[in-house]
Amino acid sequence: MKVLIVSDTHKRNENYFRVVEETKPDMVIHCGDAEGSEYALTAAAECPVHIVLGNNDFFSELPRELTLDIGPYKVWVVHGHNYYVSMGNENLKREAIARGMDIVMYGHTHRPILDTDGDVIAVNPGSLSYPRQEGRQPSYVIMELDEGNELHFVMRYL
Repeated sequence: MKVLIVSDTHKRNENYFRVVEETKPDMVIHCGDAEGSEYALTAAAECPVHIVLGNNDFFSELPRELTLDIGPYKVWVVHGHNYYVSMGNENLKREAIARGMDIVMYGHTHRPILDTDGDVIAVNPGSLSYPRQEGRQPSYVIMELDEGNELHFVMRYL
């Protein structure tokens, strides 16, 4: 199973459309700040699309967080702004562990992180539209679950 993980597209969806077309995922997870584009983002993918509410998703009925079962893994998806992720992901990881999660996926910082150390995997795909890390390349993550239920993560840049 191939899962495309994105965040913080902020209604600038060209890169998202391109990545969906190129990767042909089995599932898309958007970690918030779609800014009213959720219908376009969902229509562009020929697979299930899960989107959570970000701090810029005003008047949206998107869920604030999601818990998904992907293979044998419990995945918690949240934008992260309510967990102070701009100052690091330790609070978020502690909460994920307390909830019995294996993986937490979040956005908000526009900086990609793939943190596989410790008791929980923390994934922030960065931003496809407004990257803030050094070099400012739009980024996303591909998570693949192989036939033996082993996880493989790849951070990709445009």
